[in-house]
Amino acid sequence: MGRAKLTILPPGKPLSGRAMPPGSKSITNRALLLAGLAKGTSRLTGALKSDDTRYMAEALRAMGVQVDEPDATTFVVTGTGRLLPPAAPLFLGNAGTATRFLTAAAALVDGKVVVDGDEHMRKRPIGPLVEALRSLGVDASTATDCPPVTVNGTGRFDADRVRIDGGLSSQYVSALLMMAAGGNRPVVVELLGEHIGALGYIDLTVAAMRAFGAKVERTSAVTWQIEPTGYHATDFVIEPDASAATYLWAAEVLTGGAIDLGVPADAFTQPDAKAYDLISQFPHLPAEIDGSQMQDAVPTLAVLAAFNETPVRFTGIANLRVKECDRVRALSLGLNNIREGLATEEGDDLLVASDPSLAGQTLPAEIDTFADHRIAMSFALAGLKIGGITILDPDCVAKTFPTYWDVLASLGVTYTDIQ
Repeated sequence: MGRAKLTILPPGKPLSGRAMPPGSKSITNRALLLAGLAKGTSRLTGALKSDDTRYMAEALRAMGVQVDEPDATTFVVTGTGRLLPPAAPLFLGNAGTATRFLTAAAALVDGKVVVDGDEHMRKRPIGPLVEALRSLGVDASTATDCPPVTVNGTGRFDADRVRIDGGLSSQYVSALLMMAAGGNRPVVVELLGEHIGALGYIDLTVAAMRAFGAKVERTSAVTWQIEPTGYHATDFVIEPDASAATYLWAAEVLTGGAIDLGVPADAFTQPDAKAYDLISQFPHLPAEIDGSQMQDAVPTLAVLAAFNETPVRFTGIANLRVKECDRVRALSLGLNNIREGLATEEGDDLLVASDPSLAGQTLPAEIDTFADHRIAMSFALAGLKIGGITILDPDCVAKTFPTYWDVLASLGVTYTDIQ
């Protein structure tokens, strides 16, 4: 049984020490799928072992891929170049990457695949991806535009171009790109509309595909051509998770500490690493922050903004409403639970009023995490400066950063009221 709640005791001193973030969730789940689609044995090092990556690994095993775990940060994946129909529906919890990527990959399976998740995943949209698969001639269906999705794959496509609206999630685009290389003909993937969730994540996908032998070329700002090369096994090193790093960067500036992450901020290729430049401006964050290209860093920045010298408006964050929970609402509720009026939702924007005098106060507040790891981890930052911050369902951090509370403890943070 997980802990019901955890109350953070403000350390009252700078947090200093060494704290390595875990491996990147985004890159780990891309590499796992590509290794599973490849023929031969791939060794993935520096990988994240968490709920989300465990769901992906289990799903691959259910489709005939051998996935060994010789140590805490390595997956050894041996595939035949083909995924087999699983005997039962694939249960993927609330793992967005695994769900979207495997829905598309199911088109390469000769048989029926049902992709499903928990109650939260069943509320997260997947309709645009299902429609895109259908336009390729793939038999894919969903009753609700959310999981479960049923795909009767043949490993073949009937079209050489697919259009996808990536406005709700760049994961739809990444899913199609990775699937396309395993098909029977060259495919052009084209974005519809001007807005895409986070282009940087598509760059991550393309880089991983090329590492596993795919031939993919960006032919315009909104089109990619993918050759039907399939994938070959390779050894692949996964960089630390930039989204996880944002909590440590923020903890450092909030407490005036010195936290060594073992990797410089400019060495990350993930989009959320862009948040470092903003975090380093604290307590003089800009008046407006566009979160569209670093969406998972927005909760970190929003809690940090509560202690900023001046108010901060977060724009470009409509997609946060369809993440693990409605993160705009969860941030607003949590901040206002600390002090009424601290946050305002204006359309899909979030305005954080900012009040440096919050630091040092005791303001008892129970933070509803909505089972969302990023809400739990970001509001822990408030507990570094304010007494009485209690995180409900703290173990939801296992989704991407299972050792989060231990890492903070190693830097000098203590807790009470652990139940």
